[in-house]
Amino acid sequence: MGAVVAENVRRSFDGREVLAGIDLTIGPGEFVALLGRSGSGKSTLLRAMAGLDSGYTGRLRVPGKRSVVFQEHRLLPWKRVLDNVTLGLRNATAQGRAALGEVGLAQHERAWPVTLSGGEAQRVALARALVREPDLLLLDEPFGALDALTRIRMHALLQELCGKHEPAVFLVTHDVDEAILLASRVLVLSANGRLALDLPVDLPAGRDRGTPGFAALRARLLTELGVSEEPAGVSVAR
Repeated sequence: MGAVVAENVRRSFDGREVLAGIDLTIGPGEFVALLGRSGSGKSTLLRAMAGLDSGYTGRLRVPGKRSVVFQEHRLLPWKRVLDNVTLGLRNATAQGRAALGEVGLAQHERAWPVTLSGGEAQRVALARALVREPDLLLLDEPFGALDALTRIRMHALLQELCGKHEPAVFLVTHDVDEAILLASRVLVLSANGRLALDLPVDLPAGRDRGTPGFAALRARLLTELGVSEEPAGVSVAR
């Protein structure tokens, strides 16, 4: 049984169908990335999985234990870092400190969010998600607002933490390279709200842009997205 099972999931807004019959299974521990142009419904699907949008039809089964990391860190500015990590949890100080240690911010537990850099704030958001030991980790363009070097560091950290905690992961991204570097499987959501492509990433762990097969997979995904070849790391958003 999969960690996520979607059958004929549909969602409309103002008479426009954004999701037009999504069928998808994500297995336990599997890392799946979803690509698509802006407005194609990627975040709509993620929000349905997160339980933040109940207006869909069809069948959607997800684990009860799930966490979300958004592009914006969404830390509460009036709470210190450790309190943000353990928000909503009881007697979780030790777990919160351990989670901050995993993201390299143990020394920041008493800091206010306003004093953090963008990358540090996203690491706190990641710690807040993982301290709950989710069976499903939902990532909605979590690195989109970060600079290139910080994104590279965050990719490595995410891979390390997912290897340790082993949640199923569903990543929404505009970045083709990011999808290939992180995921074991890449989906493309078309403009008509259907899954147009579902490809396994048959590349070794620790891959980079020079890994044999990377360029061919990248070209295939860009073609499906209707984008001509672009420099590595360029987003497909329009």
